[in-house]
Amino acid sequence: MRIRDIYQPDEFRLSVEIFPPKTAKGDAALFANLQRLAEYRPAFVSCTYGAGGTTRDRTVDLCAEIQSRYGLSATAHLTCVGSTREELRQWLTEARQRGVQNIMALRGDAPEGADTFPHVEGGLQYANELVELIREELPDQGIGVAGYPEKHPEAPDAQTDLDNLKRKVDAGADAVFTQLFFNNQNFFDFRARYEQAGISVPLIPGIMPVTNFARIKRVTSLCGAVFPDELSTPLEAAQEDDQAQFEIGVEYAIRQCRELMDAGVPGIHFYVLNKSQACEAILNALDYQAVA
Repeated sequence: MRIRDIYQPDEFRLSVEIFPPKTAKGDAALFANLQRLAEYRPAFVSCTYGAGGTTRDRTVDLCAEIQSRYGLSATAHLTCVGSTREELRQWLTEARQRGVQNIMALRGDAPEGADTFPHVEGGLQYANELVELIREELPDQGIGVAGYPEKHPEAPDAQTDLDNLKRKVDAGADAVFTQLFFNNQNFFDFRARYEQAGISVPLIPGIMPVTNFARIKRVTSLCGAVFPDELSTPLEAAQEDDQAQFEIGVEYAIRQCRELMDAGVPGIHFYVLNKSQACEAILNALDYQAVA
């Protein structure tokens, strides 16, 4: 199912995001966790790839495997990093031939140690250009793009960031999936500005259940997400107790998701870090009923 067909009025949809493991053991663990998540019938599973496109082929392989093994739609991530237009076209053709109907179109991050985004000669520099290319090559492809409730770290201000998001949507994106956040009010404020800007495609909040204080500190430092004291303080105090961290993070995410659902979001996109337990606990607590 394509992204444009997934989000219907008065119908909440679940989606999850995973990344390609680096080992056979990691593959086995991922598939075991996906088997459990598949019981909740997510609308799609999205698969990232490494910095600089280092696991680009693995991403397509995993998407094809997910669709074959679980009967779920898959969404492959694609970035502008390190590729010419022709190389991107070739990848899109291969992905489509493998049955991938959805693309998450992203600019991508600069390589570690680089201060600016590297523009490859003959390549693309911005995500809206990638959306345009996908629409040119595969007009009926489903396309998702990223939004930042608390502003992209490189954007000079929130309005510039919103203007850039609108360019991606105007280029042909079907839905916007947000970076992770922990303060719902920041999302609600962003949604209001999003609607005022005339952006009408579905806006889906991205949620990452926090089960490890050290890991989430690294993640938030990279993406710029606000890490509220009401979550960070108890997690920091429980650093030596893995189960306590899990319970604190899950309980916070349950409250966060319940408030978002009560506010009428069209779905939630879970960053599951290749594990199912936290997402399962949240969905069970919310009495989530899978959509057939």
